[in-house]
Amino acid sequence: MGAKYSLETENISLLEAASPPVCSSCHRIIPPHEHGTAFICPNCGQVIIRRCKKCRKLSVPYVCPNCGFRGP
Repeated sequence: MGAKYSLETENISLLEAASPPVCSSCHRIIPPHEHGTAFICPNCGQVIIRRCKKCRKLSVPYVCPNCGFRGP
């Protein structure tokens, strides 16, 4: 005799909203092909700082939104 299996389905979404990386200095979107960088704030260690290639090259300052640390 065959057994009956009951599968409960849930509303699972495989698509999640993702925001593109934004430069912490100039606030523009960093495209995937650009060689930007991302690192943890050296002062508080709680925020990811992202920098585009241009801001890195020109040493444009950034500010941590959590602790206010300013870096080159």
